[in-house]
Amino acid sequence: MRTIACAIGIAALASAPGSSRAQSALPETIPIFPLEVTMLFPGVQRPLHIFESRYRAMVADALKGDRIIGMTTLKPGYEANYHGRPPIYDIGCAGIITEVEELAGGRFNIVLRGVVKFRVTGEDESRSYRLARVGPMPEVLDDREKELLSKHRLRLEEMITKGSDSKVTPGTSDEELVNTVAQYFPMGLADRQGLLEMKNAVLRAQTLIQLIESKAMPRIVAFDQRPVRLPVMAEVVQAQ
Repeated sequence: MRTIACAIGIAALASAPGSSRAQSALPETIPIFPLEVTMLFPGVQRPLHIFESRYRAMVADALKGDRIIGMTTLKPGYEANYHGRPPIYDIGCAGIITEVEELAGGRFNIVLRGVVKFRVTGEDESRSYRLARVGPMPEVLDDREKELLSKHRLRLEEMITKGSDSKVTPGTSDEELVNTVAQYFPMGLADRQGLLEMKNAVLRAQTLIQLIESKAMPRIVAFDQRPVRLPVMAEVVQAQ
């Protein structure tokens, strides 16, 4: 299980050297793993259990190569053709496999670290799993936007740690904190995809603050394995 605050601690590792190089070197074609919920944001980690045969093959192939997998979101109505190639939203997030555990029967437990958003421009149907032609969508901030993001980050950090003596891991960047909250904060499926599709972390932070402020009922969730009172966190988010 991952809670928002626990995930923030993990996300501090996501800015390891080489991430910027990975953004500029995103292959033109990458394997994609479409799920019903938006699963990955840049700079944030996501644990996944891989059990379906076509996606076991996808992970095995990725481990032999650049370890990149793109996470995308299925559009509503996907159930009728789930085992085929149902429609997906164009914008997803590419991640690098940073941890892997091989299990019996060819299954895997993996951890993906989000690297860069991408837009799907087409698909290659040569494999049992889905391959997409993509263009990277790096989120680059100018000096004014960086200053604004720092202000939003302070407000957001105050909101998610309110009522607890726990703190966000030192060294967590503004983008990491905002994107971690965006990835793990309980919300509607369309809302999370909308956050991913936003131009940058500044707009994402503004939207998250408004979302949290609009729901004032206190909730209790685990924060670094301790109970913490947060404004709206109604449940613990589990990896699919």
